Amino acid sequence: MTNERASVKTLSRAALTKRLVQSLKHDEAVIGGIGNANFDLFGAGHRPQNFYMLGSMGLACPIALGVALAQPERGVIALEGDGSILMGLGCLATIANLKPRNLTIVIWDNGIYQITGKQMAATGGATDIVAVARGAGIAAGEWVRDEAHFDKLIARRFEDGGPVLLAAKIDDEPGKVQTVRDPSLIRNRFMKGLGTSRGGVLDV
Repeated sequence: MTNERASVKTLSRAALTKRLVQSLKHDEAVIGGIGNANFDLFGAGHRPQNFYMLGSMGLACPIALGVALAQPERGVIALEGDGSILMGLGCLATIANLKPRNLTIVIWDNGIYQITGKQMAATGGATDIVAVARGAGIAAGEWVRDEAHFDKLIARRFEDGGPVLLAAKIDDEPGKVQTVRDPSLIRNRFMKGLGTSRGGVLDV
């Protein structure tokens, strides 16, 4: 374990998600990974620019990358669990090579596969996800030290470059609410929120 990783505080995932949503000012797209990542996103404040993953582990970052490339002037944030990012580490190399300046990746790291029974993940042992991201070529990778540091990192300007990967050591509190489990409705509402649909779709 790196000294940087060992020195950070354990924070509330739900509280950080709420701080993130409250900081959004420019219709940023937010992609919530499966399980608690999207439960907290929905609970923090439902927005048409939120996309909630349902049962597709490891795909929040690839979807966020696609949105970031398609709409380079829109801020795009991926919220992903440590277990999910471990399933798709190749996407970090792709993101590093494509260099979308408008993409921010937030990894919620509690070192376990929480939804399936709290089995230990590799990040609960020797694997430092920030070091992995830096090794893949994402130079702007940082551990979140505390809430104020999180606010500062999230408020970055695109002119400062990107992509950025932030990892937060978080608790294992379960999400308090769940999203509507209707993939077509989620997709259509998200497309409308990004201005890629003519509308006529019911909101949730």
